[in-house]
Amino acid sequence: MAVAFTAEEARESLKNVYDPEIGINIVDLGLVYDVDVAEQGDVLVTMTLTSIGCPLGPVIVQEVTGALKELPGINDVDVKLVWSPPWSPESMSEDAKDELGMW
Repeated sequence: MAVAFTAEEARESLKNVYDPEIGINIVDLGLVYDVDVAEQGDVLVTMTLTSIGCPLGPVIVQEVTGALKELPGINDVDVKLVWSPPWSPESMSEDAKDELGMW
């Protein structure tokens, strides 16, 4: 049975997860590197944080899992935190840069 959502729809759902310190969603911040959706409804999110020592990392991972669990047909969510490539402000979307006043 095929899942009822796509990787792009999962990525859109992740726009509801905000970095609590910066106040911008994790997708526009450039923290989400990949979203892989398997046929049986398992989702693997490969992402990073703004820094290795981010104290709110566990909270963000929990919110990622919660946002994806709301999608129809979800089975399991795995969040893989990676540090390479490291995050930098250049990873942000133009909207995020505008919101932070970065030109």
